[in-house]
Amino acid sequence: MPRPISKIAPGWWDYTTLEPELLRDAACLTVEDIAGLARPGFRIAFYDSLEQFYLAEALEYIRAWQAATADNPVGLCGPIGPTEQLPLVAQLVNALGLSLHNAHFWGMDEWLLDGKEADESHPLSFARADRELCFDRIRAELAMPAANLHFPKANTVAYEASWHGVRCAVMQGGQGEVKHWAFNDPVRREGIYADAPPAPHVYREFGTRSVELHPLTLIQNARTSGGGNIPLVPTHALTVGPKQTWLADRVSIWHPGHHDNPFGMRLTTLMISKGIADSAVPMSLLADHPDVLFNFYSGGIGTCEAEMH
Repeated sequence: MPRPISKIAPGWWDYTTLEPELLRDAACLTVEDIAGLARPGFRIAFYDSLEQFYLAEALEYIRAWQAATADNPVGLCGPIGPTEQLPLVAQLVNALGLSLHNAHFWGMDEWLLDGKEADESHPLSFARADRELCFDRIRAELAMPAANLHFPKANTVAYEASWHGVRCAVMQGGQGEVKHWAFNDPVRREGIYADAPPAPHVYREFGTRSVELHPLTLIQNARTSGGGNIPLVPTHALTVGPKQTWLADRVSIWHPGHHDNPFGMRLTTLMISKGIADSAVPMSLLADHPDVLFNFYSGGIGTCEAEMH
């Protein structure tokens, strides 16, 4: 049987092209069910307040960088979305007097404009946000060397090379409404992918690259970063690839409850727990990563019950 056509964007793959039974099963999950989906290699954590949630996220940076030495440099790959942890990271580094001289950081994404990475003067620049919210707030004597800060460029050679010789302790991420991490979106339903999305093993070979963003991603970024102004949001971006993701010791995904919705958080948790990998739901490919951690703000899990507003 052919797979369903997307209800969101008929020319694309996305989670609405999955089997209806799987979607129904995800929608029925309670909070207790979600907790029970943990398994070896897939841990689930809950936080009762947003303060605890974002502090725990910030502490992942600190623990990774504390392990860095001259002989064994260590880094973390981090997102823009969420961003609330970033000022906390700088505050902790300064309070602890933690030298970042041997530490590294990889930015996950950047917008692509006319074939070139967005300049840091762009109001939505991810590199600009990382610097303003975190790195520019760290005391000069503790600061990370400029050469250890890695942001994706249109020419991806240097960025991809930076992943070799440095251990990535953690790749952090949020989950978008299209069920991506970074900008690893589903692909268009055309060409060799007209009848089926890329097989999981094919998608996992994608490196850092330029991508066309799914319409749902454009809508989400307009909502969260542009007041709903969709024309402000670029249609293409640079993103860290699955190939780099599998170089990270751990992938840690943070669900505050306002980036994706109650249904989406349930769906990817279920798919990863059950080993159901489908590139129409890119986050589900983490089912094959050896160490994945899902972090939930308890107050943001919500329900999938019909409710009129």
